[in-house]
Amino acid sequence: MRIRRISAAIVAVAAALGIAACGSSSSSSSSASSSSSAPAPAASSSTSSSSGGGSATLNGAGSTLAAPIYQQWGSSLKSQGLTVNFNPVGSGAGIADLQTATVDFAGSDPALKPTDLTKMKGPVLQFPVAFGAITVSYNLSGVKSGLKLDGPTLAKIFLGKIKTWNDPAIKALNPGMSLPSTAITIVHRSDSSGTTNGFTKYLTAVSPTWASQVGFGKDVKWPVGTGAAKNAGVAAAIKQTSGAVGYVEQAYALENGFTYASIKNSKGTYELPTIANTSAAAVGVKVPADLGISTINAPGAGAYPIVSQTFLDAYKDPCKSGGANASTASGLKKFLAYAFGAGQQTLGSGGSKLPYAPLPASLAAKDTAQLATMTCNGSPIS
Repeated sequence: MRIRRISAAIVAVAAALGIAACGSSSSSSSSASSSSSAPAPAASSSTSSSSGGGSATLNGAGSTLAAPIYQQWGSSLKSQGLTVNFNPVGSGAGIADLQTATVDFAGSDPALKPTDLTKMKGPVLQFPVAFGAITVSYNLSGVKSGLKLDGPTLAKIFLGKIKTWNDPAIKALNPGMSLPSTAITIVHRSDSSGTTNGFTKYLTAVSPTWASQVGFGKDVKWPVGTGAAKNAGVAAAIKQTSGAVGYVEQAYALENGFTYASIKNSKGTYELPTIANTSAAAVGVKVPADLGISTINAPGAGAYPIVSQTFLDAYKDPCKSGGANASTASGLKKFLAYAFGAGQQTLGSGGSKLPYAPLPASLAAKDTAQLATMTCNGSPIS
């Protein structure tokens, strides 16, 4: 069923962010979501933070898939003395900013890699905070949401081997559906992107051909198609081009009123990217010691198969490694505790909730246990 409604919260945040997601760009040239200019470096925020009443100014950068979440959380925490600035520059750029300690925290959709950790100034903790569906959105007159696609067929489309919408492979998956002979126009990200990482990781899992010819990552060499910067660019290209297909995070598909495919999951059922099906992707996933989970092609029944987790990353000792003072470290811990606590109530479906799936209670508990290990210059943070 095509969803025509989107919450007022997403509309407001979309306007603030320019609805751009997960792109990699220079943090110095990207606009912050909470102000008209990019946030000051973390060291500056540390020295300017108030030392009374647990107040602090926190600066973060990274995933714009999750930027609407941090915008709303920052608004909620303002009355509690926390100012949260988040610069939506993309997962890769956010990690780079944390490596140079120019931010207090980073937002990243992929889990940290060993190569990411070697460039950090000290041990880093990563906290999963939410899940977002990556939709396969299309612009096809007369075809509603729910076009069935399985992994191998989707891979052939993005490899350029399936060129029209009435190709026998697509028709076989959708018996009785009238499909036009419209040419398929592929739209993909042109920038380094966590959304690209999730989408191509799925294609790699379901298609040996894709795995051997393209693989996965935040940047890949696309066989065919037109590149566009950030989810905003991909969304605009899909909207303007008859026959276009691309991948965009669910919040952006909703904002643009897109139709999107029902994708075959690992259990053999076709699932739409609903909040319930996105939540199901978190069921039964392996949780490593560093909490670096992956929900791509998850095994849970009813799971939508292209779901990206998103993380908040911060130094285990933000004072020693990141140059924060005690009040900023305390504010950071307060923000993180809210993220896996009361902040989870802002996610879900209906009302003013943001269309992301919240954490299962068991994973939120692991986040909380890990947060207890955070220190400031080796001492517990109050």
